[in-house]
Amino acid sequence: MPDPFESDYVNLTSPAVTHYAVVPSDGADLPVRPRALFVRVGGTAVLQDKDGTVISYDLSAGAVLSMRPVRVLATGTTAQLVAWY
Repeated sequence: MPDPFESDYVNLTSPAVTHYAVVPSDGADLPVRPRALFVRVGGTAVLQDKDGTVISYDLSAGAVLSMRPVRVLATGTTAQLVAWY
C-alpha cells in the first residue's frame, strides 16, 4: 500500500506509527519508550519516569495519557494499556 507520508519527519506531535500491548513489570523497562499510552481497559496505572519517580494514575477506558514512562509497574496496575510510538 502506498504511504504518502513515509518520508515525513516523525516527532512527538505527529501520529504514532507503531504500537504494542504493555506488559506491566516491576523489574523490566518497557521494550520501547512510547510517545503516549492508550487505555484499553480503565483502572490504575503505576508509571515510572526516566528519573525513577513512580506515580499512580486512575484512568478511564479510551483515555490517552501523554506520558513517556520507562516502566509500567505490575504492582498496583490494573488498567490495560497500549503503548504508541
